[in-house]
Amino acid sequence: PVTDGSRELHSLCAQLEFLLQFDLKEKRSFFGQRKDYWDFLCQGLARQRQEHEGIRFVTSLDKLKTPVGKGRAFLRYCLVHRQLAESLQLCLLDPESLCEWYYARSPFLSSQHRVEILGSLYELDGITFHLAL
Repeated sequence: PVTDGSRELHSLCAQLEFLLQFDLKEKRSFFGQRKDYWDFLCQGLARQRQEHEGIRFVTSLDKLKTPVGKGRAFLRYCLVHRQLAESLQLCLLDPESLCEWYYARSPFLSSQHRVEILGSLYELDGITFHLAL
């Protein structure tokens, strides 16, 4: 199993975060805090009208204050529970939402790149992750 000490884990998480932040439009909350991919994921999963256990778990963690920290915790949760590909796929279903959150260079706006990314993420479901949540 992959653990917190794995070098590959840190590289994987950095690449996932880069991908989710690449060409992300700058948005701000009502109070002026910059929104990040965490907000995109929350909105995308909320549109599916079912509460995601990972969102519920991350929002219950009082120590996490920033959208980036919450996003990182969500990625780890999804890796442990083998839900990353499915969760991201649900967020990528709505083309209007994608255009609202991402500029044209985002790989999420290309159907071919989306398929390749999701295919790779579904392959991660075969790997066991033992991570501290």
